[in-house]
This record gives sequence, C-alpha cells and structure tokens, in this order.
Amino acid sequence: MAEGDGVADHEIRVRLDRTASESDVGALKKWLERETPLDRLARAGELRIGVRRRTDAEPGAPMGIGSEIVVELVGVVGAAVVEEVRHQVRLAVQAWRSNRRDVENGEPPGADVDGVGPDDR
Repeated sequence: MAEGDGVADHEIRVRLDRTASESDVGALKKWLERETPLDRLARAGELRIGVRRRTDAEPGAPMGIGSEIVVELVGVVGAAVVEEVRHQVRLAVQAWRSNRRDVENGEPPGADVDGVGPDDR
C-alpha cells in the first residue's frame, strides 16, 4: 500500500442530539450510505462512512448520544471536494430528518454536521 492509500485525509462528523436512539444513528448511517453522491465516492474507494464513540460523550451515555457518524474522505482531495461532500452530507441529514418526521411520531433528533446545527446553515 502506497503512502496515503486508504488513510482518511479529511473527516466530516455527524452528531445527533440527546433525543437520538441507537436506531436513529443506524438509520441515518444507512441513509447517508444510499445517497447517490456519497455512494459514488464510496464505491470508488474515496469515502467511508462509519460510527465511532464520541470523545466528548459522558461515560455510560446511550449509543445515540455517545456515538457519531464519521464520513471519511480517503486520498488527497482539495478543499472544494471536502466542502461539496460536507454540503451533500448536510442535505442528506436534512432529508433524513424530514423523512423520519413523516414516518415516525415525534420530532426527529437534532443533527449537527461538523459543529453546525440545523439552524446555523
């Protein structure tokens, strides 16, 4: 493996608020994986989507608030590509929240993409 191959150069973090459940985290991850622009990059080996424990989570926190979804861009990419992927992730999170609102009772959990909440976009 050449230097830099398969190593994440940039990451975009998606965090759901305290109202999120483990199923919300899994559902949003699957939603992101199916988004066409993200899926295309993933199939090309340029993007990975995973779930990891938040470093700022309280000990013993439920998975929904103790985890974050990480979109990793692999290989050398320019700032414009990172911003476009970040934009696609934000749009996908908004679409997921809208869909969840339509198919489940109650308000969906709030979402934060790289420190930007839904009201800050």
